[in-house]
Amino acid sequence: MKNEIAAYAEMSDAQLIQMFRRGEAPVIDYLMEKYKYLVRKKANALFLLGGDSEDLIQEGMIGLFKAIRDYDEEESSFFSFAELCINRQLYTAIEAAARKKHRPLNSYVSLSGAGAEGENAAFQGELAANDLNPEQMVIDRENMEDVLERIRASLSRMEKRVFEYYLEGMNYRQIAAIMGKSEKSVDNSLQRIKQKAQRLLQI
Repeated sequence: MKNEIAAYAEMSDAQLIQMFRRGEAPVIDYLMEKYKYLVRKKANALFLLGGDSEDLIQEGMIGLFKAIRDYDEEESSFFSFAELCINRQLYTAIEAAARKKHRPLNSYVSLSGAGAEGENAAFQGELAANDLNPEQMVIDRENMEDVLERIRASLSRMEKRVFEYYLEGMNYRQIAAIMGKSEKSVDNSLQRIKQKAQRLLQI
């Protein structure tokens, strides 16, 4: 398996996808692992209130699989296509949860929404009433980074570290272990970060 991974690493995503479609099953595991970081970042760009991001990460992985399955190399880079598919899957899951009034997913703060004219738009509450669809809610990477930078600027040094680890997909227990802090102090930092993000986005 190590030899296969080394060989895969030297190939383009388009080549790997062609191999997968010819029946080389291990390629899918390699690509899913390669882009898992992207799924985590997208999922954790949504701060869930009263829940964690594991359910969204699972949805994002489904989006990544669909990207591998449906990718057409003539349209765009695989990275861009995967990003689009992941975003769509995440927002489809959120819309479905809102319709079912699933509380952990029904109220959340988006750290990635910015209006067309630069005004921050936070998606919250009753999504079903807003006539929004996944295509309309695709995250714009540049706007997302702008919003994240504004949030970072409002944080203390410790909160910034906690924030970056959180965006990488870690929970408060993992962050506490890495930082050598108590779980309570890290959890409190996460709560403060969420409050600051809400104020910044005027939710």
